Amino acid sequence: MRYLVTGVRWLFFAVFVVLLATGKLMLWFGLYAVSLVAALFFGRIYCGYVCPMNTLMIPAEWISKKLKLETESTPKWLKKGELPWLFLVLSVAAMLFFKKRLGVNLPILPIWLVIAVLVTLRYKPLVFHNLVCPFGALQRIVGRFALFAKKVDPKACIGCKRCEEVCPSGAIAVVGDEKKAVINTALCHQCTNCQEVCPKDVIHFAK
Repeated sequence: MRYLVTGVRWLFFAVFVVLLATGKLMLWFGLYAVSLVAALFFGRIYCGYVCPMNTLMIPAEWISKKLKLETESTPKWLKKGELPWLFLVLSVAAMLFFKKRLGVNLPILPIWLVIAVLVTLRYKPLVFHNLVCPFGALQRIVGRFALFAKKVDPKACIGCKRCEEVCPSGAIAVVGDEKKAVINTALCHQCTNCQEVCPKDVIHFAK
């Protein structure tokens, strides 16, 4: 499953590169718009499988850990949670300004791609996913209403926290007196990380 998921991610990344090289990135924004509708039914699959930023953040995190650059702390000024919306407004405004005033298409996605990698080289992926990414802000709003999403069977969960440790967006946590894992659908990327490490196979994609 892991190799299949990785293959899907890099396939979409290849599509992104082709669209970037041919000057047709607006098609990618169209794909993103479609993903917002899809999130109502299947959760944030764009973030888990399609987003080029997430695809590059995975090896960036690996490099960060190898070089011991990653820190557990998160800057206090990021924790307010308002920056993704501010960055979204600024990104759209910048694109419109460059297009109308200068007659050029601002490569906003490649710019955010670089930012995502740089942030991940220092902080855990969830910092960028939840506190910085402007595209994730919209996905988070829509994703919380997903008809189908990753769910944990509380009766079989043993509270080992393995899923919690591998979640890239901090969407899953072991809580309560009974120590059962609970998934926050608004944050969940619908990837397979938690399923792969669960010793009891209690995490499934369900209604």
